[in-house]
Amino acid sequence: MSKREPTLRERRYAETRRAIQAHAVRLFTERGYDAVTVADVAEAAGVSAMTVYRHFATKEDLVLLEQPAELIAARVAASPPTQPVVRRVAGALVDAAAEFTGGGDGPAANERFLLDCLRLMVATPALRARHLDGQYVLQQAVVDALGADAATPDAEFRARAATSACLAVMHTALTRWVEEDGRTSLPELIAHALAASFGDDAVGRRG
Repeated sequence: MSKREPTLRERRYAETRRAIQAHAVRLFTERGYDAVTVADVAEAAGVSAMTVYRHFATKEDLVLLEQPAELIAARVAASPPTQPVVRRVAGALVDAAAEFTGGGDGPAANERFLLDCLRLMVATPALRARHLDGQYVLQQAVVDALGADAATPDAEFRARAATSACLAVMHTALTRWVEEDGRTSLPELIAHALAASFGDDAVGRRG
């Protein structure tokens, strides 16, 4: 079945959302998160504050990326079910990082935009709290995507533990990436951190 193409209205909605978020992250980066109001973001984007809230329920949402959980879960679901859980999750994390830093039509797929968002999350307490909430959402999405590997209570517990460990390792790699100002390839950094934690076979590395 072919994927449904978005309607003109949906495309315009997505374009407006991306533009608002791009202006917000730019202002937060330049002035500091706490110094910028939603009204400031609306003025920079050329829209009303009501329009900003129509696209983003809270100020914190302006910095959060929606696609990672969906993308990572899809990668996990598509991975061979014969592989160990850690291998399935680790591979999905590395592949998703490659996709998000490889360019694309929207700012969420741009490496610099991603780096700016992560830097804000690391530096801002309110955003760190929301990022933690996002990690729980991502963990559940991954566990759900594992299918048979989480079909029983005991299997789900083991899958959740493995997923949580992989996400903690990824967080360490993301923090290092921010500290290095993106000088190292993010997929390689995540793969290196996962291999250091679980062994080279966890991410299919050889040598």
